[in-house]
Amino acid sequence: QVQLVESGGGLVQAGGSLTLSCAASGRTFRSFDRGWHRQAPGKEREFVAAISRSGGTAYADSVKGRFAISRDNAKSTMYLQMNSLKPEDTAIYYCNFRYGADYWGQGTQVTVSS
Repeated sequence: QVQLVESGGGLVQAGGSLTLSCAASGRTFRSFDRGWHRQAPGKEREFVAAISRSGGTAYADSVKGRFAISRDNAKSTMYLQMNSLKPEDTAIYYCNFRYGADYWGQGTQVTVSS
């Protein structure tokens, strides 16, 4: 049973930084593609960043240059370094692992005040 647990969310002022973590358990994850999505109040969940099993990365245009996704295979953990945060980054952030099926964490709230 794959379990994903996000942490690191919180309240930060505009221009600040946060680092989100996603800890995975239940099996080995080297073959998994991974990513971060977010959902703001009243909006649909949207893609933020992804890192493939080979290490390639992709970002939404809205976060490109400000966010960085990374992983630690030895710890089965994925990170999202978020810099220069804006109020529009406020959302619940979810981590996602994909290998055939999609697995999701419970989400962590990020609130950016202006």
